[in-house]
Amino acid sequence: MGIPCAVLAFCIAIAFLLLSPRGVYGRSHFHKGKQSHRGRSGGRTMESQVGSPSVPPTADTSTVISPPSDEGSDSCIFDVRSFGAVGDGSTDDTEAFRSAWKAACEVESATLLVPADGVFMLTSTIFSGPCQPGLVFQVDGVIMPPDGPNCWPKKDSKRQWLVFYELEGMTLGGEGTVEGNGEEWWKLPSFAFRPPFQGPNGSTLPGTCDSPALIRFFMSCNVTVRDLRIENSPQFHIKFDGCEGVHIEGLSINSPAFSPNTDGVHIENTRSVAIYNSMISNGDDCISIGPGCADVDIQNVTCGPGHGIRYWNYHREIPSSILSGTANLGENCWNSIGSLGMHNSQACVSNVTVRNAVIRNSDNGVRIKTWQGGMGAVSGISFDTVYMENVRNCIIIDQYYCSNKGVCSNQSSAVYVSGVSYSNIKGTYDVRSPPVHFACSDTLPCTNITMVEVELLPHEGELVDNPFCWNAYGAMQTATIPPIDCLQDGQPEALREMPNLGC
Repeated sequence: MGIPCAVLAFCIAIAFLLLSPRGVYGRSHFHKGKQSHRGRSGGRTMESQVGSPSVPPTADTSTVISPPSDEGSDSCIFDVRSFGAVGDGSTDDTEAFRSAWKAACEVESATLLVPADGVFMLTSTIFSGPCQPGLVFQVDGVIMPPDGPNCWPKKDSKRQWLVFYELEGMTLGGEGTVEGNGEEWWKLPSFAFRPPFQGPNGSTLPGTCDSPALIRFFMSCNVTVRDLRIENSPQFHIKFDGCEGVHIEGLSINSPAFSPNTDGVHIENTRSVAIYNSMISNGDDCISIGPGCADVDIQNVTCGPGHGIRYWNYHREIPSSILSGTANLGENCWNSIGSLGMHNSQACVSNVTVRNAVIRNSDNGVRIKTWQGGMGAVSGISFDTVYMENVRNCIIIDQYYCSNKGVCSNQSSAVYVSGVSYSNIKGTYDVRSPPVHFACSDTLPCTNITMVEVELLPHEGELVDNPFCWNAYGAMQTATIPPIDCLQDGQPEALREMPNLGC
């Protein structure tokens, strides 16, 4: 069932700023010249990432969201400098951005402009709707949070930085950079369910708990993120919770391979998602898909280094304090909520397609993982034309996932995985692990797995020809390299009486 924008009733997990009646100040018409700002890391080049017979979506030839024309329109540009922003990289420009947002929110087809010649520092901020249609938040310069936890205002939530809440038809984009200043956050002490990460020169960096996601969209409809560079997030780079109609195009995400928990794009409880023509290099999942997601289309995306494309299945109970808007998200450590899947909670993911993707130098390629003890289903998943280069676990279904080995107990219930297709999956793997690993539940086996044109060879060393299968049923429609003889034919006896999955 969809999420009607007009009746969104959830509150996000911190106290919202109550916007005063909005006036229109500092309004100026803007005619964009040829100057552009590429951010602190220099210019970037978006290229076609996959050469394959399939035709990926055509990338938009424009790299900038063009401001609305003055002709025949009352649309206006709201330059944050007109509201008092300094843009010197050290002055707190938060109030100027809030004022510019309030003004732009009242005007149809307005553009809030972050000019190309500035570096703007903001503290944790919620940009709340509803707003007039056609709002564009255009970042042509650099925006960034305070530099590390020691500079973070004590009154602000440490779970999020920029939040876009209850918006419809908004676009976030531009030629600039969202710089996360994550280096100091990555050094924070680890928490119980997060293993350490490999740092530079053989050192280790612990995973972080109380650190902010850089950009979050909550309870929003028909939102677009395009042609933007996001880098060095303290935690997740961009995430979507409870949204419907998300379009991501031409996104560039970049963080070091040793940066912990820095997922590129994360979605949960979100439907109708398109992620196209983007490049993601980070220290964790390239794209992670959580419970409650459906109708997700991913095309022409390059991942790596990182942890690949992953489907999470867990269930999060929403405390009444969060629903009432009185709680701070810092109360709970994000990754620990995955353990709730061990208590017969429900998770559903359906109709996901990954096509024309490249995954390089990654711990995982295309991965589905579920916790024991959960309920629900993962179904209708298609991986088509994926090239892998030096990937440790190329194809993996893991229904025995436990982030802290030795702590998780065996459970009888499970999330049902069915209808997973792997077609034209080619490339090289790290021989430390078998390239194919299907570890399915004892009580709910994986079914209807299909393998077509799978050719995976060792990146270095000898061929590992012993794929792992446990309770996995499906068919090889063509010969595979290596041979996957462990995949069982037909349907398992255990599924003659299908349980109520609740999806």
